[in-house]
Amino acid sequence: MNISYDYYKIFYFVAKYGSFTAAANVLFGNQPNITRAIKKLENELGCTLFIRHRHGVTLTPEGEKLYARIATAVESIKLGEEEIEQDKSLQSGKVTVAVSEIALHCSLLPALKKFRNNYSGVKLKISSLTTPLAIEMLKNGLADFALVTEPFDLPSELHSVKLRSVKEVLVCSSKLSLETGTTLTARQLLQYYIIGLGERTGSNKFFTDYFNSSGLTFEPEIEASSADQILPMVRSDLGIGFVPQEFLEKEDLSNFTILNVTPPIPERNICLIKRKGVHSSLAASELERIIFCG
Repeated sequence: MNISYDYYKIFYFVAKYGSFTAAANVLFGNQPNITRAIKKLENELGCTLFIRHRHGVTLTPEGEKLYARIATAVESIKLGEEEIEQDKSLQSGKVTVAVSEIALHCSLLPALKKFRNNYSGVKLKISSLTTPLAIEMLKNGLADFALVTEPFDLPSELHSVKLRSVKEVLVCSSKLSLETGTTLTARQLLQYYIIGLGERTGSNKFFTDYFNSSGLTFEPEIEASSADQILPMVRSDLGIGFVPQEFLEKEDLSNFTILNVTPPIPERNICLIKRKGVHSSLAASELERIIFCG
């Protein structure tokens, strides 16, 4: 059978209100057209759906079976239409972001505050992960987009856009005595305890490449589980750490000494990554716009 949805929609309203006239009023039609549509539906199905009375109609046993199915379908479609209308006005919806820690602090958090103030009805799910895991989450279709710091290996089905650059600095506790002074070479730096992130992070790969360029091996003596842990460890005289310059903005700098290192630490980029050929929802697109606008 290839019966028009319009006939089923008319059937739904006639059954719901028990009247051809009431259904016509709801559908902004006229009663004769409603009657003809129901008659055609009955002919297509080969059964009688309504028992006609002087003051309305009631369902036949066949009509009751059909209504149980049609009511669920029509109401689900109506709910879907309402949800789309709400999403179009950003009154509802959900955005899932996979983000590495540095990207979270340096780019996403300020944007989330603006987004939440303007679109409080949209649900946000923020998954803070290492760069490789954030990319894997996006690849598997579990996030709308990812925000991560370079370096990373990008699968062919994803594409990235540079968002901004991040400058990282080398810091130690102001109480830590350095025999080499406040300017160190990469080789001199290895004389001290270094606090870094684990092997499966973009930061570890970045500094591994940095030291390798000088023929050296990067093996941090202390591995923090998150970038947020590095400054407290440095403050406690446990070693020297690399942190984004922005992490120091809310710190009492009298507790720290910012060191110079040669060769200079290159800046690295925060990138927004998306799946190719996948259209973003209105809510996700709006959050992306706020992230890029700053």
